[in-house]
Amino acid sequence: MTGAPAQARVTAAAQARVSSPPRAGLEERERLVHDFTRLCSIESPSLHERSMADAVTAELRAAGLDVEEDGSAAAVGSDSGNLLARIPGPEGAHTVLLCAHLDTVPLAAPIDVVRDGGVLRNSNEGILGADNKAAVAVLLGVARRLAREPPVGIELLFTTAEEPGLLGAKEVPRASLRSDFGFVFDHASPIGELILAAPSYFRIEARFHGAAAHAGIRPEDGRSAIVAAARAVSLMRLGRLDEATTANAGVIEGGSATNVVAEHCRLELEVRSTDDEAAGRLAGEMVDACAQAASEGECDIETSVEQLFRAYRLARTSAPVRAAAGALEAVGIEPSYVTTGGGSDAHALIAAGLPVLNVANGTERNHQPDESVTVEALERMLDVTLHIVHESAAVDP
Repeated sequence: MTGAPAQARVTAAAQARVSSPPRAGLEERERLVHDFTRLCSIESPSLHERSMADAVTAELRAAGLDVEEDGSAAAVGSDSGNLLARIPGPEGAHTVLLCAHLDTVPLAAPIDVVRDGGVLRNSNEGILGADNKAAVAVLLGVARRLAREPPVGIELLFTTAEEPGLLGAKEVPRASLRSDFGFVFDHASPIGELILAAPSYFRIEARFHGAAAHAGIRPEDGRSAIVAAARAVSLMRLGRLDEATTANAGVIEGGSATNVVAEHCRLELEVRSTDDEAAGRLAGEMVDACAQAASEGECDIETSVEQLFRAYRLARTSAPVRAAAGALEAVGIEPSYVTTGGGSDAHALIAAGLPVLNVANGTERNHQPDESVTVEALERMLDVTLHIVHESAAVDP
C-alpha cells in the first residue's frame, strides 16, 4: 500500500496465516496502558533506577516469577542492579531473551502522563519516558500471558544505565544467560523496523590549558584555551560525513569571566560509524586536530578517547531476524530492515556473544520534550512481542 506507514502495510503472507497466539484482549490492553502510565510516573534517570526496579520486581513476582538482581550496582554507580526473571520452557525447547532498560535520560520536568486522542505524552515540558518504559510495560504483559505456558524458555532482562553508555548491560556476562538468541526493544521508530546494523561509538574529551591574564590590560600575556578549542573544532570534519559515519562537537565549556583570558576549556566530541575502522581513524583525526590547535595556541592539552561500543551487523538469515520478521508478518506488518546511528543494549549483548536483534517499539521523538507513544503502538508491540516468542519456537538457533 503505497504511502502507508510501515506498521500498517499488510503483507500477503499475513493474510494466509493463522494468528497464534491470540491478540491481546481488552483487559490486557487496558492493563498495558495502565502499567505504562504508572511506570512513566516513576522517576528513573540513569543511575537512579531503584524505584523503577522495585516496581518491576513486584509486577514480575505477582505474575509468579522469581526475580534476580545482580551485583552490578557498585560497578555501574547505580542504586540498583540489573533484573533477570526466567520462565522455563517445554522440555527440549530453546530459550530466548527479551530485554528493555529501566533508566531514562535526565528529567527537565515532572512526568504527568496525559492521553489525548489515543496519544500518550507528558503534560509538562519534558520527556515522557517511553524510551524505554514502553518496552518495559510490554514485557510485563508478556510475562503475565506466558508465565505458565510459554512455547520456549524466556529470560526477561531489565538493565540499568543504558543511556550513558550501556553500563548495566556491559555487566551481564554471557555465562549468566541461558538464551540461544534474543531481542532488545529499544529503537524509537515505526513498528516494523528491524535494526540489522548499528555503529561503533567513540567519545572524545579534550582539556585545553592556557594562561589567564586581564583581557583589557594585558591580554598579550594570556594564552586562551577557548581560542585553541575553537581552532580545534574548525579543523575537524563534522556532521554526516557519509552514509556510515557521523561526527559531532557536542560540548564546549571554559573560561571564568568576560574580562579574563580563558585559562581552561573542555571539548566533548563523538564519532559514530558502522565501519569500526573508519570510526577509529576519524577519532584519531579529531585528537590530532586538538593537538595541532593546542600547539598553535601555545596551550597544553589532555585528551581521552573511549570506545563505548563496537559496530555490529546481523544477517537476515540469523535466528532473531527470522523470528521477528515472521512475527511482524503474522500480525500484518511488513518488516523493514534498517541501519541505525544509535546505540542500544544490543551492542553490549552481541559483544558478549549473544546474538540479539534490536526491534523498533513505536516510540516517537525520544529524548525530546514532545516525546510520545500511541496507545495503538503499545498494543501492537504487545501483539508483536507475543508473536516473536511463538515464532522463536520454530526457529533453529
